[in-house]
Amino acid sequence: MSSESAPGQFPRPENAPDNLPSLSTRLKEIAVVFLRLGSLGFGGPQAHIAMQHDEAVIRRGWMSQEQFTEGVGLCEMLPGPASTQMGIYVGYVRAGWLGAVLAGICFIAPAFVIEVIFSWLYFRFQGVPQLEGMFFGVAPVVIAIILAFCWKLGRKAVKDWSRGLIAVAAFALLLIGGVNILLLFGLAALVGLLLYGPKKGPLSGIPILLPWPVLTLAQTVVATVPPETLILSSFWGLERIGAYFWPLTLFFLKVGGTIFGGGLVIIPFIADEVVDQLGWLTPTEFLDGVAIGQFTPGPVVLTAAFIGYKVAGVLGALTATVAIFAPSFAFILLAAPVLLRIRHNAWVKGSLQAITPTALGAVAAATVPLAQNALLQQTTPASLVALGIGVAAFIALMRFRQPTWLLVLMGGGAGLLARGLLA
Repeated sequence: MSSESAPGQFPRPENAPDNLPSLSTRLKEIAVVFLRLGSLGFGGPQAHIAMQHDEAVIRRGWMSQEQFTEGVGLCEMLPGPASTQMGIYVGYVRAGWLGAVLAGICFIAPAFVIEVIFSWLYFRFQGVPQLEGMFFGVAPVVIAIILAFCWKLGRKAVKDWSRGLIAVAAFALLLIGGVNILLLFGLAALVGLLLYGPKKGPLSGIPILLPWPVLTLAQTVVATVPPETLILSSFWGLERIGAYFWPLTLFFLKVGGTIFGGGLVIIPFIADEVVDQLGWLTPTEFLDGVAIGQFTPGPVVLTAAFIGYKVAGVLGALTATVAIFAPSFAFILLAAPVLLRIRHNAWVKGSLQAITPTALGAVAAATVPLAQNALLQQTTPASLVALGIGVAAFIALMRFRQPTWLLVLMGGGAGLLARGLLA
């Protein structure tokens, strides 16, 4: 078997054919596979990665098990959506830079189109009683999904009392202290170095993964846009994109470059600024946007498209989506060789040890006001119904492992029925 290298910087898998197909053939294969995965990618990042493993390793022999495992480890240490990064990595191994870009775009594109369609329907018919009734039942389901995510993340992140204390401290600092979330994650990395890094040793040779000066600038520029309640006036958003292109770009570059711990970790980042500071979305719209992301395929961070659509139509959705995924492409294409070498470095591993429990505390803190908005209705009977829907959804997730998209649909049906009975 030939040991010739693959188009990327990784060795060919042992089960790869001796005669590698032409680049155009490999690109066509990548496009077909990832368009299908992007269209059927329900179930969250772990399900997406499992589907990629089945295609790339088992069925097609594009890469070895060792290569795939190394890629998973690389993507888990990076900020951003791991399943999208894994797709980019698979494309890179198969067909170099072109394969990486094509795999990422094809994985994202189907879900983006669906997200834009649902966003248009949502804002087009916002205020219609039937739609409000449906999302009355959907909102508690979203809270249940977030709480189930927190439970699973907690089992992974809280390995001892010190990590539990970090999670509690992050929760308190965000909910009570109002600490800036980027500052909080920076402090978490420092705490991780102190508590879990080697007791002594040089720090040289470890690159700074997060461009903190750029992200700080993004924070400043975005903050200059005055808070307002946006009322979208066109499908394409031509009248708004000029004013909101840079705010959307810089904000979602920042989010895409700093979210650790899974797709739903996006919630505290977005709720803090998009809802509380900038006023681009109301709390209800934000919850509804997360819900829409649950019954569309693809990565959860495509909630960015929903927000971008509210701000500046289809062009805003495209801007937000490109910005939030751009760091994922950059990390894999530009930094992968370095990151593969340093991911076992004790200093790097130590800093990451505190980030996951911090993400847990951040998500939990962001959930509190969202839960109040979803569960505390104008009347006691309505509040009890909302609570009942949320509890039932949580049990269905944790005990019966029902898919989130099905629970969102069932919650919408229950909300319509309940609103009719409560009217």
